[in-house]
Amino acid sequence: MRKLILASLTISAAASLHAQNRGGGSLEQRVTRLIDRPPFDRATWNIFAQDNRGRVLFNRNGDRFSVPASNTKLIVAAAATVLLPADYRVRTSLYANGTLANGVLQGDLILYGRGDPTWSERCYTVDTLAPGGCDSTWTAVDAIAESLRARGLRRVTGRIVGDGSYFEPTLTHPSWNSFDLNWWYAAPISGLGFHDNSVDFQITPGASVDQPPTITWNPDLHLFTFENRARTVPAESSSTIGDNFFRKPGTLEIWAEGTVSLGRAPWIESFALPDPNLFAARALAASLQKKGIAVEGGAASTTDSMVYRALRCCGNPLAEYRGRPLPDVVFPILNSSQNWFAEMLLKILGREIGDTASWTKGLGVEKHFLIDSVKVDSTTFALEDGSGLAAGNLVTPHAFVQLLTYMYRHPKRAPFIAGLPRAQQRGSLLKRFAGTPLEGRVLAKTGSIDRVNTLSGYIERADGRVITFSIQANAHDVPTRQMLAQIDSVVVQLAR
Repeated sequence: MRKLILASLTISAAASLHAQNRGGGSLEQRVTRLIDRPPFDRATWNIFAQDNRGRVLFNRNGDRFSVPASNTKLIVAAAATVLLPADYRVRTSLYANGTLANGVLQGDLILYGRGDPTWSERCYTVDTLAPGGCDSTWTAVDAIAESLRARGLRRVTGRIVGDGSYFEPTLTHPSWNSFDLNWWYAAPISGLGFHDNSVDFQITPGASVDQPPTITWNPDLHLFTFENRARTVPAESSSTIGDNFFRKPGTLEIWAEGTVSLGRAPWIESFALPDPNLFAARALAASLQKKGIAVEGGAASTTDSMVYRALRCCGNPLAEYRGRPLPDVVFPILNSSQNWFAEMLLKILGREIGDTASWTKGLGVEKHFLIDSVKVDSTTFALEDGSGLAAGNLVTPHAFVQLLTYMYRHPKRAPFIAGLPRAQQRGSLLKRFAGTPLEGRVLAKTGSIDRVNTLSGYIERADGRVITFSIQANAHDVPTRQMLAQIDSVVVQLAR
């Protein structure tokens, strides 16, 4: 399942598309042939498509529920784009829990987060060479440390405390699979986080069979213990280590077991850490020390909103950091299908538009947005999370088309449209629709979980017409690459 949820799966299916798209007949006949052909006929196909005049072009079960997988992210991205201010940025504050004199803080330094997910290494634009478009792992944390140094801070006698209590204390969604909780795509959600709250383990096979592989990790903040129990196997054998990273519950004891094929190129597995607030605090402590600021008490964390309430209500922060603008938060959610960003943004909506940074309140904001603003029927969706990782999310294709039509016409649409992957450009559609008339003309959100593949978005025809569509293929056992090629064939037919 971990591999299947990656919405950035790429395929090269031009030959298959050409073969399937030569058929004649009406649009209804052509699409029906595609989805009723074995082995695709055993899947549940829910499809709805209309043009920019509101004319329905194709409808197969368009008003029936589908498990949308990462198409769910369209909702949180749209709601945030419309409901939050265009210049919205997350603030992170630092408070002195003690006295500060002559550059020495006698006490703890409190790092209070409000859900900024962008403390990570990534690019926030398709153009990776755009000025300011990309950050390193340490961009945000180093900026905070530098601002404290500029204030004259030279020593902290106490701890760096990561306070994530702006969000609810529940860090993992109850509907997520227990196995998934070890991996980056189900990382805990709190008011603070660093490096997507995950550690990247790089795995390299040993020099010969039966030797242990070399396993290193980044960032290395000395936050956990690691035991390498894996071994190298002959080149013709399979590598199983990718599904065999574990953490002892309630601890920071991590180990890996399984096999690594001899001669395999090094690769990375990203493993989630259980305490995002401690991770961020440890990162800030490391950055402060690089800047020459001594931290004597180490790092700690809390999700208790009462512990430092007096500081927040009555004290002035030593420093504040304003994160990247809202479009940069929306971009990874849509373009590369980043789950953690989606869940962080959902809780931000719960707090900024509602009164609590929780899944329940965030989903309530989404519900009211869909009903009151988009005018979607309340019986056409049932949501459990922001990313689509929960298999209990249900949305009809017609509802998605209504949302997409609303966003395409909205005056604040720019960040939403810019975030959507475009065929043959950087993002989860990079290698799809190659060799078809739709190269560069499909903007759509991908989605994949176990036995589910989805695609919803826009076709920009050469004649200026725009077709809005949602394709939801559920309950199938077709290999992922084959199903994605078939979905792309359907899109090509819709564009004819």
